[in-house]
Order: sequence, then structure tokens, then C-alpha cells
Amino acid sequence: MSQRTAPHPKPFQNPPVRTWRGACQAPAVRCSSSLKRSDPRSHGTRRSQRPFTGPHAPIRRLASLPNSKPRFQAAAVLSPVHWNKSPNDSLAGKLHNATRCRGGAATRGGGAPARAALALVGLCAAAIGVAGRRRWRTTGSGGGRGGEVADGDATGWSESGVGERGHELRCCSCQEMSLGSCPAAAGDATAEELLERARGLVPPALAAARAATGFGGRWKAIAARLERVPPCLSDLSSHPCFSKNSLCQELLQSVAATLAEAAELGARCHEPPKAGKLQMQSDLDALAGKLDLNLRDCSLLVKTGVLSDATVPAAPAEIASAAGAQTDVRELLARLQIGHAEAKHRAVDGLLDALREDEKSVLSALGRGNVAALVQLLTATAPKVREKAATVLCLLAESGSCEGLLMSEGALPPFIRLAESGSLVGREKAVITLQRLSMSADIARAIVGHSGVRALIDMCQTGDSITQSAAAGALKNISAVPEVRQALAEEGVVRVMINLLDSGVVLGSKEYAAECLQNLTSSNDSLRRAVVSEGGLRSLLAYLDGPLPQESPVAALRNLVTAVSPDSLVSLCVLPRLVHVLRDGSVGAQQAAAATICKICSSMDMKRLVGEHGCIPLLVRLLEAKSNGAREAAAQAVASLMGCPANARDIKKDEKSVPNLVQLLDPSPQNTAKKYAISCLLALSASKRCKKLMISHGAIGYLKKLSEKDVTGAKKLLEKLDRRRLRSLFISRK
Repeated sequence: MSQRTAPHPKPFQNPPVRTWRGACQAPAVRCSSSLKRSDPRSHGTRRSQRPFTGPHAPIRRLASLPNSKPRFQAAAVLSPVHWNKSPNDSLAGKLHNATRCRGGAATRGGGAPARAALALVGLCAAAIGVAGRRRWRTTGSGGGRGGEVADGDATGWSESGVGERGHELRCCSCQEMSLGSCPAAAGDATAEELLERARGLVPPALAAARAATGFGGRWKAIAARLERVPPCLSDLSSHPCFSKNSLCQELLQSVAATLAEAAELGARCHEPPKAGKLQMQSDLDALAGKLDLNLRDCSLLVKTGVLSDATVPAAPAEIASAAGAQTDVRELLARLQIGHAEAKHRAVDGLLDALREDEKSVLSALGRGNVAALVQLLTATAPKVREKAATVLCLLAESGSCEGLLMSEGALPPFIRLAESGSLVGREKAVITLQRLSMSADIARAIVGHSGVRALIDMCQTGDSITQSAAAGALKNISAVPEVRQALAEEGVVRVMINLLDSGVVLGSKEYAAECLQNLTSSNDSLRRAVVSEGGLRSLLAYLDGPLPQESPVAALRNLVTAVSPDSLVSLCVLPRLVHVLRDGSVGAQQAAAATICKICSSMDMKRLVGEHGCIPLLVRLLEAKSNGAREAAAQAVASLMGCPANARDIKKDEKSVPNLVQLLDPSPQNTAKKYAISCLLALSASKRCKKLMISHGAIGYLKKLSEKDVTGAKKLLEKLDRRRLRSLFISRK
């Protein structure tokens, strides 16, 4: 066999290329039998110059073209993914085997031809897709399923490259309204132009849906949705604010992109693919969801007034800035209700910034639909989105003006779920919101009904300082509802509150725990015994040792002293703690301490012990308090202690006792301490000095008015003072 000499390589000329109209301009390669192989010397191998023959000749000619990788990559973008699932039976596997059979490009030819051959997989798949779409176009125009395919070779390629009309159908329909393919063109178009484009895409999308084969039920449902698009577009275009609002343009862009996708999927489903059915099923479900979203958004814009709310109003120059800010808020609130998830997420970010800058303007523009959209974002898949939505709703709840809206839109269950299993920020915002909402008795009952108590108890045990305090506050609010207290006890709230008193992270959580115990023990003897048996009394007394005792622990102590024997009260050093509260506590705490003294002074020994611990001067001083409740509690305690002679002597010796008691004879209805003051003054009336002090401070005038109202003891005390006054007058005349 004679040895051949390789001819000098001729410089390669790019094949003729036709460009596709539209924004998607990827070159189409012309396949011709006149194409030559690339220079064999570039691969380090001498090969005979024989023509390409066989069933894969066009593909192998393309594989031999140098510098063709960009062309293959551009075409490969158009290849459907689901046609390349099986490496053995799919087109990719067959092409790979074909290239290995003739010359071994993948194994012997080096890197460039191998990469080109692999890239051809996408190009050939795109060619078959184009042929299918051209066939669909023929049937859609009346040719039926038996319509003829355009002239070309067996693979669907013509002599002049890919058919121009077939590519127009795909590229123009997909890219005209796709937000990502040509944003500049979409942004420059007016609302009327976008409306016409969307209307023009409805017929081909509907025809493709009706002609599609496979997944008949899904395509029927998609066709039904497509039939609803034209009426929705007509309603939208008839709105007065249609051409004035950017929301309409964005919605029309989304509708057109969805219609283009429907036409594309319909063309791919004209003949059932050999592989990728699950992928196609997923694509159809996604398409149905997009259509539902577009139809819902269109109806929302037309019927709910979102367009009017978000449209820029005409404003005078002096208030243009304020009006612009208000308009931005309304548009952000409108965007919460329409569009895809990512757009709503951006709207939440903007709304957070607006709330931080001007909370009042956001609250004034807030509506039911906006709250509903935020509540839906509480169940978003992205944790960051849930956190931001919870933050916005938390701010709204703390404003005190949106509790009814939040409850009517079903915010409680997602907040409870977020408190149970959300992120750190999400749980914190959810618990703070629950604390604010639980201030309402109805919402507190609803929290118990939705099993929210367990989540709050867990936060008290494992949360940080903020979440622990908020959870304790929520449980305190819930415990204020009498009918749910037993349910709280069954969840173990007593033990948790006692633990908070002993080792709470912050002072606020301890205060809430004491208030919760106060509520639980206010009217239930079994709960009182449960708190005492769990060591709650010791924890409360330890908490009272602080520098400024507050009302709630003293009130809880007041509820518990009746469940403990007097000896136990003495051994637990209750009386020194009460003296500390009367001296250094708040007015509310002092009032609760005086009420506690009244409860424990059931025996003469306890009255004597109270007097010995120095409570009487502190109670006399409390008679001057501004709070009517504090004065009443102090007067009641003093009247109770007067039964012990030693205590009565101490009260007589106190210079402020009689003047303070006389001031409590005020006959006004708001003064509820007068009956206890009369009782104390009757006990002191045996002393001449005390009688003289009573008369000098105007007791007779008060007593006359009280006698007219038949107040118990007033007439008797008045008679004693009158006799003393007459005797004094008679002596002075002598």
C-alpha cells in the first residue's frame, strides 16, 4: 500500500451562519458534506483524507470543526435536561459510541475534538427539540398530527442550518417576557405594550396545552387556567391606575414569561419523551403553580385596591417628600401581597427599614391584606425570611394596634411553631410577640388551646435572657386567666417558676415568675399547697431579701401564709422580711405586706410577735400613703393589732397615729379605709389625750357626716367626743 502524504492544510473558513431574531443570538452551524477534517497534524496523528460517510456523518463533520466549542456551548443551553438521563439508551450515549468507533477521537485524538464531540450532545438534542417544535407548529396551524416536518436531513438539520422559523418560536416567545433574558427591553416597554405581548402569547400557549400528549389531566388543568388569563388581563387593563403603576408592568412581565413557558412545555410534550417523565411532571406542576400565582395576583390588584394604594398621589411641593415616603410604604405593603417569593422577601427588607425610620407611617398604611401576607411568610422555607417576617409582626404587635388583625389572620399557630423550632432570632421574636398578645384573656386561652404553653416553658428553661424573660411574661399573662391555671399546673409551670426565682438570668424573669405564682395561688388551695410543697415559699422569701422588694413576691407570700402553720412562719423568718418590705419596698409591696400581716394575725401570740418586730410604726406611716388601697390595708392591719394591749400602748405613744387615723374619716366614697379608722379611734378613745387630739384635728365634723350615712361606729365615737367637748366647755366657763 502506497504511503500517502498529507496535503498542506487550508485555512479554515467559518461556515455560513444565520442569526436568530430577538435577544437570544446564538450562531447556527451549517452542516454540509463539503466540510473537511481539521489538520491531522494538530492532533499528533497522520490520517487519510477520506470523506465522512455513514449514519452519523453530519455529526462527525461538526465534531471535526476547529474552534467550534463556543458554538456547541451556545446551542447546548437549549437542550432539554430530561432527554439526557440515561447514558446508555439516550442520544448522548449513542453519540459517544459513534465518535469512538470512527477514529477514536476521545481516546487518541487529544483534548479538543473530544470536548467538541461531548458538547455536540446538547446541540443535537436542541436540533431534535427544534424539529419537534416545527412539527407542533405545523399541527397547531391546522395540519394535525400528520403534518409534515420541514425539509432537511434525518436529524432535523437543513442545508442552511437550523430552521429560522422554528427558532423564532422558541427564542422570541421565551425571551420576550422573561425577566432574566432581556431586562432592558422589558423595563423600557410601557404597560400597554406589555399587555399586547401577553395577549399575543395566550393563543399559542393554549394551543400547545391542548395539543400536548401525555399527562392529560395536568395539561387539561393548565389549559383551564390559561383560558382564565384573557379575562384577568382585560380586568387589569380597565383599572384606572393600570398605566400609572409599576406593579402592573411587573405582573404583565411575569404573566408573559409564564405563557412562554407553557408554550415551550407544550411543544416538548407533543410526543412523549423516552426518558425524563418525572422531570416533565415536576415542570408541569411548577407551571400550574405559576399560573395560579399570576391569576391570584391579577385578581388581587383589581379587587383589593392594591393598585390605588400603591399609586403615587399628586402632592403639593411642600409636602412632596412626606407624600413620597408614604407612597413608598404603600408600595412595599402592596408588594407583600403579589409576586413570587423573592420579591416578597425584598419587600419585607424594605418594610423593616421603613419601620425603623417612621413606624407611624407604616402603621397608618397597614391593612388586613398586608398582615395576612406577613403571616404567610412565617411559614417560608428560608429561615431568614421567617426571621424578618417575625420581626415586622413583632414590631406591629408591640405597637398595640394590630392584635385583632393578627388573630383574625391566623398568626398564632405559626408563631407557636416558630417558638418551638425556629432559629435563635425567630424564636426570640415569636416569644416576644406571644407575650404581647397574651395580655388579652381571649388570646391567652387560644395559646393554651394551641398547645403553646409547652413551648413557653421550654424557653424559660433553655432560652437566653431575652427569650426567658419574654416567655415568663407570657406565662404570667396566661396565668391571670382563672380557667387555664389548672392546665398550666399540669404542664409543670409551678416548678419552672420556682426555678426562675432561684436562678433566673435577669431580674425581669424573676419578677414575672413571682407574678405567675401570685396568680396561680390567688384562688386555688390545691395550687397553694403545690407551691409550698415544691419549696416556693422559701424561694419567695429569698427573693424578698433584695434591696427594693416589689409587690408580686409579697402578694404571692400573702396567698401562701394561710397554707402554712404559724410556727413554720416564725421558723422561716417571715416577719423580718415583712418589716424589710414595709421599710424599703415599693408602695404596692408595702400594701401587700400590710395585707399579709392582717392574715397572719389570727392569734394573740402572732399579734404580739408582729408588734415586737417593729411593724407598728411602719404601718402608722403607711396611713399617709397616697394610694387609697395602701391606706386601707394599713388601717386594717392597725385595727387588727389593736387587739393586743401591748400593741395598743405602742400606737397611743406614736404621735402620728391619731392625726393619720382622723384624716381617714373623710366621708368621700373613694375612701374605703374609714371603717377601719373608726375602729382604731374607738379603741383609742379611752385615752383623754387621744380624745383631745381627735377633737383638735376635726374628727367631730367628719363623724357627723358619717353618722348621717349610718357608718358603723361613727355615732358611738361622736357621742364620746361630744361628751368630752361639753365637759371642756363647762369647765372653761367656770
